[in-house]
Amino acid sequence: MSTRPRLRRALVATLAALAIGLAGCTATGAAPGPADADPAGCEASTTPLGSLTPVADPKGWTGPSTACMADPGITAVTDAPEQSLPATIIDNQDTEVTITDTSRILALDLSGSLAATVFGLGLGDSVVGRDTSTGFPEAADLPLVTQNGHELNGEAILALEPTVILTDSSIGPWDVVLQMRDSGIPVVVLTPQRNLDNIDDLVTQVAAALGVPAAGEALNARIASEIAATMTDIEALAPADPADRPRVMFLYVRGNAGIYYIFGEGSGADALIQALGAVDVAEEIDWQGMRPMTAEALIDAAPDVLIMMTKGLESVNGVDGLLERIPAVAETPAGQHRRVIDMSDTEVMSFGPRTAAVLDALARALYAPTTGAPADEEP
Repeated sequence: MSTRPRLRRALVATLAALAIGLAGCTATGAAPGPADADPAGCEASTTPLGSLTPVADPKGWTGPSTACMADPGITAVTDAPEQSLPATIIDNQDTEVTITDTSRILALDLSGSLAATVFGLGLGDSVVGRDTSTGFPEAADLPLVTQNGHELNGEAILALEPTVILTDSSIGPWDVVLQMRDSGIPVVVLTPQRNLDNIDDLVTQVAAALGVPAAGEALNARIASEIAATMTDIEALAPADPADRPRVMFLYVRGNAGIYYIFGEGSGADALIQALGAVDVAEEIDWQGMRPMTAEALIDAAPDVLIMMTKGLESVNGVDGLLERIPAVAETPAGQHRRVIDMSDTEVMSFGPRTAAVLDALARALYAPTTGAPADEEP
């Protein structure tokens, strides 16, 4: 196996740790389904992003917001992709894998990106199960193959008789992945990195493994076009003066598991924040990867806005609980203004076919919130 950059290895290890933390948040055998993962009553504005009027001072806005996607579903680029099998690829672990049958697909990872990509390629009807992070409507009726949050259940996987498994090192236990490979199932291990820069690579790899390269090219073209259009609209909403742009931090919290992380450079959250035209304060304090939060880091970064996963915010009993459990948050402008944006756990970091919609939802909550008030008024 070739040598990987040090940061990549660190991210893989941290993702594994986070998967364990997520597992600790759910009762044994009761992993939440898609309906549980989405914010209750989340209603997106129907006004086009480019037609919105931004608030005068997004840095000084007061009160929490929820980022809602207008359409959380996956639209395939084709209903019948042209397929060529067998397909042989070299996966992210330099393992040669040959796939001869894609009639029963499992696509499993911590962010739900792999399953979303399979559906986007037009092979959703062949997906036979899902992980906890696969929360879009088209997959809602599929049986879970994870338990205790994000722990792979070997028995549940084998019962579905998959003909190919797509996964990465963000989900485990790894012994289960090896068990699937030893049982004769082709297992393709893809990169665990999720950011704006490698969406096209991930789509291309998934498409190659499933023998639908042309569909991969079409899906990549559509994703790139949608992201470019959304970022143009975002740039029009963001303050022209960089000094007026909100300072943002992504805070990952699982209160009942005692996990409090800041997502920094290379985590994927940095790419979201930068695409929103905001200031990534984790970069300013040289916060690398995903690391346990410190009070000093929070105070030094002085974020105006915190982005969090909905279930993470719920795990500390909302903004009040967050301020109580992490007193350092109260010392930041975000804490003082109660400026927290939450978004569904199954959406916010799901880089892939829904990335443009994620950016759209976050931009609305950041620059044109429908809840809260200016800092000099009561929210």
